Formats: sequence, structure tokens, C-alpha cells
Amino acid sequence: MEKTYSALPGTERMEDIVCPVCGAQSVRPHWDCGSFLIQRCTGCAHLYQNPQPVFSDLRNRYQQSYFDYELSNEQAFFRLMLLGLKDIGFSGWEEGLKNRGAFLDIGCATGLLLSYMQERGWTVHGAEICGPSARYGIENRHVDIFPGPLEQAPFPPESFSLIHFSHLIEHVPDPRRLLEKVHGLLVPGGAAVIVTPNRNGLQARLLGRKWRSCIADHLNLFDKKGLARILRETGFTIQKTKTWGGLARGLAPACIKNPLDKLAKLLGFGDVMLFHVKK
Repeated sequence: MEKTYSALPGTERMEDIVCPVCGAQSVRPHWDCGSFLIQRCTGCAHLYQNPQPVFSDLRNRYQQSYFDYELSNEQAFFRLMLLGLKDIGFSGWEEGLKNRGAFLDIGCATGLLLSYMQERGWTVHGAEICGPSARYGIENRHVDIFPGPLEQAPFPPESFSLIHFSHLIEHVPDPRRLLEKVHGLLVPGGAAVIVTPNRNGLQARLLGRKWRSCIADHLNLFDKKGLARILRETGFTIQKTKTWGGLARGLAPACIKNPLDKLAKLLGFGDVMLFHVKK
């Protein structure tokens, strides 16, 4: 099975880190992936790369080839984002937030979701570390995108009523710091929608280090329990969680895949998970 796109690690400086979920320093090897190591925290069982690239080197991975990947797959990613929003009844509660603040998409890629939300009447802003992707969204979709990491963006506190980030938190060296920043940017009662691979899903458990989301660009691999913990500790209240994706296409015939996909969403063992949270 083909893995998710990932840049090839180069001559990056590496550093040892503590567990980004619980702060423990003790780890044991989990997956040796050749060019990178996934370790398991002995304190909370979180899986993360250790050592991992220094961020100033890591961000250089997100250049033209990453833009090419995002642009060629944007429609597929967009459809999945809309399905995730539908699963949490987005159209039923968005009106209660729309007039209380703007919409922010972190890791907004080429700005397709921003354009969609703008058409729905939202004031929209994005942040995107891949320079070519940010430029494409600005020039072709005419949406506001900050071309850099969120912590450098000039967004005032409590200026957003809805923040979305899909397949981003696993790329971030310090997910706790990201969530603290998101919490500060939300108005009281504002909502965030977070999508990330589920390392306790069926595919991850079956495939181990061959799992499609075990790639060099993913610094943190969350399960539902670990992500819920860090969300609560950073001030969020969990409204709903969903998972989807029983088996990837090509792993099993349709007569097996289709029922498993339905069960994954029903029983919560899907390959990808979504958290809807409130401040």
C-alpha cells in the first residue's frame, strides 16, 4: 500500500525532545523506520519522533514538491473535509458562530476550504507554511493567507469563532503550544475542528511501521485518548469525536472494505479521527 506523501529527510539538524503530551523524558523504541525513529513514551504511551529535526530545518521540506502534491490532491482532500464537517452537523451550528468572529484554517494549503467558507458568508483567514501553496491561494483564490507558521501570524487574540486544521497537528513539533495558541485566538465559546491520523485505528494496528501515516513528516502520532488529554489540558471541552476509514483501497476487496468502513465510523476504529471542541 502506498504511503502518504512525505519529503525525504535531508541533512537536517536533529534534537532529542521530551514527550509533547506529558513531558516525560523516558522512551522505548516502537518503530525503526530507517531515516527516522518512532518512540513510545513510557509515561503516557504517546508515539512521536525522537530525535526529530530542528524546526528551522524541518520547514524547508515544505516547498515546491509539497505544493505540487497539495494542488494535485486538493479536490480529494476538500471532499474529505466536507464529509468530516457533515459528520459533526456543521451546517446546524455554524450560524451561531459566524457573526461572533472570523474563520481560520491553519495549514490551509491552496485555500480551497477558505474559498468555500467565504462563499458561505464567513470572513476568512489562513496560515500556510508552504510558500508556493500560500501564494497560489492568495493569487488564484483571492483569500487572505499568512505565508508562515501560525505563531508568527499577526492575528489578534479572540478574533476567531471557528478554527479548522486538518492533517496538521501531526506535523507540528510542539502540539501543546499549537493548541494553546488556538485557544487564545478563539472567542469564548468558539469552536475548533481538528483532523489527524488515528494511530490506534485498525490500519495502524494491522500494518505497524508500514502504516500509510507512519512517515518522516509526521512528528506525532495520536490516539483518541492522548489527543483528548492534551485538548482538555489546554482548555478545550470535547463536543464530538468521529473516525473514518476502515481499510485503505487496495488492502481488501470491496466486499470486505465497504462493511469495515461503515463499522469504523460506527465503532470508532477508523484510520483518521476528527475532534470537534469548544473553548
